[in-house]
Amino acid sequence: MRYVIDIYGVLVPALLLWIIIAYALSALLRLVMQRFDLYRLVWHRALFDFAVFVCLVGGVVYLSEYLS
Repeated sequence: MRYVIDIYGVLVPALLLWIIIAYALSALLRLVMQRFDLYRLVWHRALFDFAVFVCLVGGVVYLSEYLS
């Protein structure tokens, strides 16, 4: 696992890229949940969105070991 990624000479922490990927995935998931009205099953929407984001970050970090 690498902790720093070199993008055209700019050193970027890998966690930043993983967070951006997880944010994009969570944004897509939020759109799907809004479209199908699944938020009516959730008690606290902001807390649920944050928990999903944390789970997605964990999953992306876990899967990054296999991609690098």
